[in-house]
Amino acid sequence: MRMFARIRYACLFYALFVLGSAQAQVPSAPQGLEAVGYEKHVALSWKPNTEANVTGYKIYRSVNGGASFAFLKQVGKEALAVDWTGDEAEGLVRHYRVTAFSAAGESGFSTVDSAQCLPMTDEELLEMTQRATFRYFWDYGHPVSGMARERSNGDANIVTTGGSGFGIMAILVGAERGWVSRTEALNRLIQIASFLQFADRFHGVFPHWMNGTNGNVIPFSQFDDGGDLVETAFLIQGLLAARQYFNQDNPLENALRDVITGLWEEVEWDWYRRNNSGVLYWHWSPNYGWQMNFPLRGFYEAQLVYILAAASPTHSVPASLYQTGWTSGNYANNSTHFGYKIYCGPFGGGPLFFAHYSYLGFDPRGKRDAFCNYFVRNRNHSLIQQAYAIANPEQHAGYGADCWGLTSSDGPNGYSAHDIWPTNDHGTIAPTAALSSMAYTPEESMAALRHFYRVRGEKLWGVDGFYDAFNLNQNWIAPSYLAIDQGPIVGMIENYRTGLLWNLFMQNPEIAPALTAVGFVPDNTPVSEPEADHSLDITVTPNPVVDGVVSLDIHLTEAQVLSARLRDVRGKMVQELFSAVPFPAGDIRQSWPLKELSSGLYFLEIIQPSGRVIIQKVILH
Repeated sequence: MRMFARIRYACLFYALFVLGSAQAQVPSAPQGLEAVGYEKHVALSWKPNTEANVTGYKIYRSVNGGASFAFLKQVGKEALAVDWTGDEAEGLVRHYRVTAFSAAGESGFSTVDSAQCLPMTDEELLEMTQRATFRYFWDYGHPVSGMARERSNGDANIVTTGGSGFGIMAILVGAERGWVSRTEALNRLIQIASFLQFADRFHGVFPHWMNGTNGNVIPFSQFDDGGDLVETAFLIQGLLAARQYFNQDNPLENALRDVITGLWEEVEWDWYRRNNSGVLYWHWSPNYGWQMNFPLRGFYEAQLVYILAAASPTHSVPASLYQTGWTSGNYANNSTHFGYKIYCGPFGGGPLFFAHYSYLGFDPRGKRDAFCNYFVRNRNHSLIQQAYAIANPEQHAGYGADCWGLTSSDGPNGYSAHDIWPTNDHGTIAPTAALSSMAYTPEESMAALRHFYRVRGEKLWGVDGFYDAFNLNQNWIAPSYLAIDQGPIVGMIENYRTGLLWNLFMQNPEIAPALTAVGFVPDNTPVSEPEADHSLDITVTPNPVVDGVVSLDIHLTEAQVLSARLRDVRGKMVQELFSAVPFPAGDIRQSWPLKELSSGLYFLEIIQPSGRVIIQKVILH
């Protein structure tokens, strides 16, 4: 026994000696430093050190030809950094080198790399934004599963099903644009698909959250510890796009397509009808059954669920569920906000992710159901949000034509849904909202991108692109990235640039017949705004209105029949001033008494025969 004890003590002593030696060892110099200059920042990356005791890196910079280096900043274990240069010395060549450090000391210097910052075109800004955002899914993907982690500042083992679907599509963009090789992307997709084969499923449906190491469900809320049909639809959307992308006839790509097909065919969409009802349900749990009790009806992010459920080759639902479930109830919304009709959904369209999540793969162009063309609807949704930011009825700091976008995101008081309801708007702008609308509103979204980068970028831009959100009222910027917000930025910008993801997803042979079955037909509703008509100019005078009478100075170069109505900040029409009244050419001033309205901000809409709507702010005192 004493001999065994001595052996154990000797082993323990040796282990402590080796561990202590490792802890005492100064790290080696980092390798592979790369500096890439953009317009207002330099992106730095290098190979992570392999020593277990490395606690961070120090970055040094020289601006005098590399003759002397000064300490710039210290970062953690991630082998990435941003040097924000702003407008300082545009074109100046900057030189960088990096060291690693631990408790034992600091390493020697890496080799030197250099970069300079020069003005960038819009196309270059788009490429920069997509590539940086893509890194969230590539560099920060879970090491075991390859899945997308829920967020950058949370439990690193929580991976997200829907966010991984968006991440898969980002990886396809990365392969197509050469940020990673096709082989690297294929290997990552094999890693993800292999993991999904053995992860928890509930009648083929994945949970919202899983442990990225073992695939076990992680409850999203008290009763949500089973299948999540909506998150699964977003995952399948990404997988089906990947099935089309990896189309080569070789063993690995053939095997990947087979695995994806198996995962797709094993989703029991019909089970989630809840005893063959006329609607699909969001959740089912083996422990709590249907206790979540959330039927999928009414317009929000889940339209894709019904398309995939009708398209399933093995567990399809009757196409009629699109009418008895999804579009039943209060689906249509014929209200107009800032001159834009919303067609369906809640007031003002809801958080802007409603216009993004189902449409990374599903191409809404050139088709409509009984209610609308969803490209037009989503474009209007985006334009309503920009117009709301211009009007800025709550007087939030920073809002304007180039700074807009309300959606679900992190905020100063935690994660929340933000939209144009005054009670839901607390001043938090999320870059994903405007940027993911790029396919619908390229001019307006590009203006927002320029603003976020050139005006707000010093604090808003990080190693993985724009941080999740910011609130200038409270001088707050999120320290976080979220998978469900990062993914649509990459995907929807790509759909604007090349249509890649729309083309891939729509090529799946199951999709077109399903769209026809649920009631989509070809449609040529124009997606552009009516051309500007300079024959009319109108001014509210005086403004603010102080005596309960609104006066208009109208200038017409030709006679026209006009209508006018007044709306409150919620989009509700509070008074029709006149309807289909003929006005002669020339200068006219007319006045109309207002109803008893509370003081505040209103919007006067003047409607021309062409359908063009001119909007003027009206302030009532």
